[in-house]
Amino acid sequence: MRTAASDLELVRPASLAEALQALAGDPALRPIAGATDLFVDANAGVLRGRRFLDLWPLRELARIEVKEDVLSVGALATFANIARAEAVRQRLPILAEAARQVGSLQIQNRATIGGNVATASPAADSLPVLLVAEAVVVLQSTGGQRRLPLTDFITGYRRTALAAGELIAAFEIPPLPDGAQRFRKVGARAAQAISKVVLAALVGPVARLAAGSVAPVPLRLSRTEAVLASGGSLAEASQALQEEISPIDDLRSTAAYRRRVAQNLLESFFAGR
Repeated sequence: MRTAASDLELVRPASLAEALQALAGDPALRPIAGATDLFVDANAGVLRGRRFLDLWPLRELARIEVKEDVLSVGALATFANIARAEAVRQRLPILAEAARQVGSLQIQNRATIGGNVATASPAADSLPVLLVAEAVVVLQSTGGQRRLPLTDFITGYRRTALAAGELIAAFEIPPLPDGAQRFRKVGARAAQAISKVVLAALVGPVARLAAGSVAPVPLRLSRTEAVLASGGSLAEASQALQEEISPIDDLRSTAAYRRRVAQNLLESFFAGR
């Protein structure tokens, strides 16, 4: 049964400071921006919460810029803007590639990277890229800012280290080591489909690898990286990969299929290293 809109309340702050004050005064407020997930939940009748904090007008949280050689992507940056941003295309082209595969064009114009990360879905397209990029999450509250590596921010299936009264403000991405960047999303369609497997990698003197839809959380595949870094064979790296991931059978795919696809992607990414 759909959630009735008349049962919902929307708080619309005029500034970031006002938004943080509202959240500090009522931690039950649920922050929203593009609201793409919210409408899905409302249509399905599984919407969590009844009072929402609308962040969409806070354009200071949508900036994409380079500051002191660090790429900063605001939490409210839409995937459409990320795909077009010259700074992203120059420094982290796999993030631009992932952004072009998040849903339809309509979704890309509304969905934000902050929302994609905040849901902590194991199938979120941006998360493996951000893990490979060793992104830092900038969190803001009335008490100021704190920074967490993305690996520490995601604490479990759809769980994060976001504290009461905090918002995701931005993601900071330091320069990546030399190497080719690779991204591949495997789904029922090229876009507008939740991924069956998603893999992101840095292929070069430093190997980095992260995967989505193969475990309860998006994974930085550190053991597989270690095999590659030590000069191990692709067969050895594939074995390490199989030991790190723990895919499941669900409506979209089977665990066996996900294991095979993840292995195939690993081999295609690193075959010519």
